[in-house]
Amino acid sequence: MFLTITTTGSTDRPATDLGFLLHKHPDKSQQFSTAHGTAHVFYPEADAERCTAALLLEVDPIALVRRSRGKGRGGAPDSALGQYVNDRPYAASSLLAVALRSVLASAMKGQCAARPELVGRAIPLRIEVPVLPARGGAELVRALFEPLGWAVLAEPVPLDETFPEWGDSRYVRLVLEGERTLAEALRHLYVLLPVLDDAKHYWVASDEVDKLLRAGEGWLEDHPEQRLIVGRYLARRWALTRRAMERLELERLAESDDVAAEELDNAVDEEADTEDKPVPLAVQRREAILAVLRAERATRVLDLGCGQGQLVGELLKEGQFTEIVGVDVSMRALHEARRRLRLDRMSERQSERVRLVQGSLAYTDSRLKGYDAAVLSEVVEHVDPARLPALEYAVFGAARPRTVVVTTPNVEYNVRWESLPAGHVRHADHRFEWTREEFRQWARKVAERHGYGVTFGPVGPDDPEVGPPTQLAHFRVRGEDSSGVKGEDGKGADRVGAGHGVPVTGKEVAA
Repeated sequence: MFLTITTTGSTDRPATDLGFLLHKHPDKSQQFSTAHGTAHVFYPEADAERCTAALLLEVDPIALVRRSRGKGRGGAPDSALGQYVNDRPYAASSLLAVALRSVLASAMKGQCAARPELVGRAIPLRIEVPVLPARGGAELVRALFEPLGWAVLAEPVPLDETFPEWGDSRYVRLVLEGERTLAEALRHLYVLLPVLDDAKHYWVASDEVDKLLRAGEGWLEDHPEQRLIVGRYLARRWALTRRAMERLELERLAESDDVAAEELDNAVDEEADTEDKPVPLAVQRREAILAVLRAERATRVLDLGCGQGQLVGELLKEGQFTEIVGVDVSMRALHEARRRLRLDRMSERQSERVRLVQGSLAYTDSRLKGYDAAVLSEVVEHVDPARLPALEYAVFGAARPRTVVVTTPNVEYNVRWESLPAGHVRHADHRFEWTREEFRQWARKVAERHGYGVTFGPVGPDDPEVGPPTQLAHFRVRGEDSSGVKGEDGKGADRVGAGHGVPVTGKEVAA
């Protein structure tokens, strides 16, 4: 699939300024890897009078099938052949829109550090898309682009030029001409290409509302075809469509009243709607782990023994974590994690950040090397003591992430569980549960053997007699400044996860 952007200029304002706006040099041909193929940017012509930039997306049909998992066109159960025989490598669609956002992100945002004075300048533009699917025909193409100030040529493509009696296809050759800023033009294309195709190659998640409103800022609020654009862009997911329409109406009212949208959307008193509810121990554990990972500025994280993916889900909510790998020996747990995380319905941007793999922590695994941080949350107590040295070497010796966070139950706290019989561990699968001193002895020996420093902190209410319900160890490779839990020997360590100060009930034992 292919599009060109052409502008004209003069000696005083050369057309080659387009290269500054696109952040792509006219004398170079560049290529970029995308999730579904390779994008090329090159300039068929470039001089002071006229400059044309071309974006060509070579779609890898096998990668498209593998990543789609039944999403988008051709994904219905009765359309198996449609996954391989379709128009996506040739006709502009959401694939091209995603390539625009990926390859020309700075230009779309209106950023140009080298020549900032160019960003807000309207320039003569001619944009051509040779083959554009248009569900609604040329009339809809004009209805979408003409209100934005474009002169529109939407020329239907015949089904077969040698058989004119067959009529026209649903595709058009699109040419847009007008004076706009480049950023505005790219945002128009980013939204309206998939709208005209009326299909997306990836699952439309809730973050698509934000993407639509960002790209539609300044023009979508008053577009006469607003409802059609929103509905099609969000793949007719009506809950998302309703949310987007409400926010657009709020923006319109705010603009007419010359106030911020937040000032109008203040009907609910958030403080009045909160209740003093105890925070479950499982939530406190995840918050404590996230606090360490944030402080360490980790971006690539392993969740070792990820179970059903609760921590993976929390990591996905934060943009800091760009690569998240969940590892578990149980395929059943991984299938459940995949279901809970809705990986098959996740947006393309989210799905690129997460991976679930089967693996045993008792064996070294080259896939686990090179990560910023690893988490062993409520894992070690499920391992037979005789196999702990193997786990220790696989994580601290072979994988060797910069940071390791380990949480495990504090057996001393068990007397506070009214529902737990004396002498019993918290879960039937626990091979042991350590006291605070036993955990610290194990952690210090591991750290000494593998060149880590270790600090400790409580998770949950820290009982003055028996300590916290969960204990946390924060390992960090020696020789690097730690910005997480402080105190080399655990004395005076930060109280990671403390501060909730709520009693933990017996119902939370299985958390």
